[in-house]
Amino acid sequence: MRQIARVADIRWYFILQAFGLALAAFGLVGFFLYLFGHNPIRAYLELFQGSLGSAYGRSEVLVRAIPLMLCAAATAIPARIGLLNVGAEGQLHVGALAATWGALTFSTLPAHTLIPLLVLLGILGGAVAALVPALLRTGFGANETITTLLLNYVIALIVEYMVRGPWKDPTAFNWPYTPEFSAAARLSFYGTTRIHAGLWFALIGLLLFYFVLRKTRVGYEIRVIGDNPEAARRAGIPIVRYILLTMCVGGAMAGLAGMAEVSAIQGRLRPGISAGFGYTGFLVSWLALHHPLGIVVMALLFGVVSVGGDMIQIGLNLPYATVNILMALIFFVVLGSGFLKKEARQPL
Repeated sequence: MRQIARVADIRWYFILQAFGLALAAFGLVGFFLYLFGHNPIRAYLELFQGSLGSAYGRSEVLVRAIPLMLCAAATAIPARIGLLNVGAEGQLHVGALAATWGALTFSTLPAHTLIPLLVLLGILGGAVAALVPALLRTGFGANETITTLLLNYVIALIVEYMVRGPWKDPTAFNWPYTPEFSAAARLSFYGTTRIHAGLWFALIGLLLFYFVLRKTRVGYEIRVIGDNPEAARRAGIPIVRYILLTMCVGGAMAGLAGMAEVSAIQGRLRPGISAGFGYTGFLVSWLALHHPLGIVVMALLFGVVSVGGDMIQIGLNLPYATVNILMALIFFVVLGSGFLKKEARQPL
């Protein structure tokens, strides 16, 4: 019991430290805003008021947090065995591609059949996108950080080709997007908000992630590999199998985010369906120390920042790049502290 309490205390210490460093990044951005003639206190008040000051703003925070949670899980799951998956952005797009193919090909199916099919296609699409760098890692020793990152750009170009070529809507007046999905292929919203079933995908996925790591033999062996790969190898744990498994499961989570974006928010595939969700999800995962509960909290925080960024554009005439700078500085400040590198593998 003392060991469990000690681990919990350590984890809360580092989560609080991450929040403290994030606040330092807010202070640094505020300093630059002040230098350029803007009131940083007013800017942050606008940011939080715009995101949390109304029912609509709070619902939009959840909408932004959904793909962030799923893409953060795509980073966190492989990270538990020491892999760096930077490919959630591309895996999200492949999930969206696969779901779009299903929605356009089987548009006459009823919703109770078509929606599960699209979910399955999104999961498979993301898993296949992650399988490629996993095979390159296990078969040729290629660094998964580089291969997943580069694959993002290849997949983005494939999306561009499909929406400007074979899948282009003939009634779109030369705009690059596919025909609109049928009503049966659309995820429904809750009430008058844009909150959709993707929220349940994310929460259930993170709950399963926690359960598997804490309560199953698979989770135990994953933790052993993450803590000491050499000891795991000597104990006969199949490391190659777990590399393939964790990468594919992580990719499946990102692919699910892509399916939810095209089926719920967009209603069709178009370039730029992801506002950098894969890259921001990577940041969310690292700030949460790859912990499922921490991912939920950090995804909501970044949802607040993202939605509030729209308001400071309107209220203070600041460019949205201000929000991107803030997110980047949070990561640089936290990463520069060095604690992530040492503590990201603390047990769940």
